Amino acid sequence: MSVGGVDLRDLAAEQGTPSYVLDEADFRSRARAYRTAFEQAFAAVGSGVDVYYAGKALLTVAVARWAREEGLRVDTASGGELAVALRAGVPGAELGLHGNNKSDAELERALDAGVGRIIVDSLVEIERLADLVAARGGDPAPVMVRVTTGVHAGGHEYISTAHEDQKFGLSVAPGADGAESPAFAALRAVLARPELRLLGIHSHIGSQILDPDGFEVAARVVLQLRADLAEATGVLVEEVDLGGGYGIAYLPGEVALDPERVAKDVAGAVDGIAARLGTPLPRFSIEPGRAIVGPAGLTLYTVGTVKPVVVTGDGKDGAGTTVVRTYVSVDGGMSDNIRPALYGARYHAELANRTSDAAPVLARVVGKHCESGDIVVHDVELPGDVRAGDLLAVAATGAYGRSMASNYNLLPRPPVVAVLDGGTRVLVRRETVDDLLALDVG
Repeated sequence: MSVGGVDLRDLAAEQGTPSYVLDEADFRSRARAYRTAFEQAFAAVGSGVDVYYAGKALLTVAVARWAREEGLRVDTASGGELAVALRAGVPGAELGLHGNNKSDAELERALDAGVGRIIVDSLVEIERLADLVAARGGDPAPVMVRVTTGVHAGGHEYISTAHEDQKFGLSVAPGADGAESPAFAALRAVLARPELRLLGIHSHIGSQILDPDGFEVAARVVLQLRADLAEATGVLVEEVDLGGGYGIAYLPGEVALDPERVAKDVAGAVDGIAARLGTPLPRFSIEPGRAIVGPAGLTLYTVGTVKPVVVTGDGKDGAGTTVVRTYVSVDGGMSDNIRPALYGARYHAELANRTSDAAPVLARVVGKHCESGDIVVHDVELPGDVRAGDLLAVAATGAYGRSMASNYNLLPRPPVVAVLDGGTRVLVRRETVDDLLALDVG
């Protein structure tokens, strides 16, 4: 198997396994596709759009540079992500800072860097940020208010982020006894502080979304809120962010969300909504992350123990049946990809070092950690002669593999290796046991 012109056997020999492998050309192509599709669709309705790469999916210095070179801005969700983007040379004005519980130090760093927008997430944060700006002096801080629209979209409950009963944003639903909504109160609070400049309203409805209807429903709610604010205060905000969450294909047969389709659908929808409200269109922004980097990455493992296990009454095959599931253990696991254990994410694996004529067997790819839930791929057909020393490639791990990685069982984290035109380049080096020991000062 080759990626970016690089034979994965050669990469494994050179870099070892596990390794995160990132196809630079694929990343750039997907970044361009989102930028082009949305710019053209929104230009057609007389509006503009900024595409922010959601760095939480995977952020390294090189990745941030690639995103900017393809015309994207970069969205960060912590002081660490902000530091990486700044080291990559992304100008502060092209950065956003998210977070439901930003520290004063993170806010100060964002102000120092001249971050183009700080997405505030609570009434308390609005006051804290305004007080920090007042103490420093200087220009007002540009802010967006994150609202929850009540739209439930995407995959697992843990990654559906626009319902009211969770930590993000401020609800647009009215308060008790008809009181104004928390979102409206937050917008008023920003306008009341001269230390802050209200850029607009931010909405994010979930992750791994494969139906664009949710974006249209959320846009209707946000544009109505914008119109209501203008009627009450005379301030018509300039920008609306519709978030990210664009879904990708993880398994054979799945179809990713098409950027051209969703861009045209959303642009047409917001044009009609604004016309009905009698308000001009704002400038829009979106935040794809997984959709750009997810399919551009894979994780390369070496097979160790192969163990056939007799399973009786397996739910997949019907009660009372007996099947043999082949457990294929690899040299990584939940420390380099926590998503299957965290919320049941599904992946696909292929033999990467050779072809095989052996009949396929029902396999489960598992890691080497001390957890029975340490599963990399729940169910996949692999050649029946899969054996120790083989290489397995697990597809579509570019998003949230490295960014969620841990040192569970004190395994060093794998490197991030870019491939392009037959060459390899280490973006993030492999951790070593010496790295782990250096942190332990006890």
